[in-house]
Amino acid sequence: MTDQIIRSSRSIGNNLAEGHGRFHYQDNIRFCIIARGSLTETLDHLIVALDEGIISNDILSSFQIEYESCLKLINGYIQFLKSKKKE
Repeated sequence: MTDQIIRSSRSIGNNLAEGHGRFHYQDNIRFCIIARGSLTETLDHLIVALDEGIISNDILSSFQIEYESCLKLINGYIQFLKSKKKE
């Protein structure tokens, strides 16, 4: 479980960086969508960890706040890239 959480959480930043490095709006958008999926995967792993009694509800609640913030940032960045692509 720990390894899965580490992999999925690291994948968020890795995909954002890779998309940015492509220098093409559509590729960047695609990697942002993958990063968003990794963010949600991380949340799912933590929900499972809560169900299994590995983490407390306080830890999950704290992550959910970070999740919502990060999700808004990624979605905003995707919208920005889409608007730049149309220009």
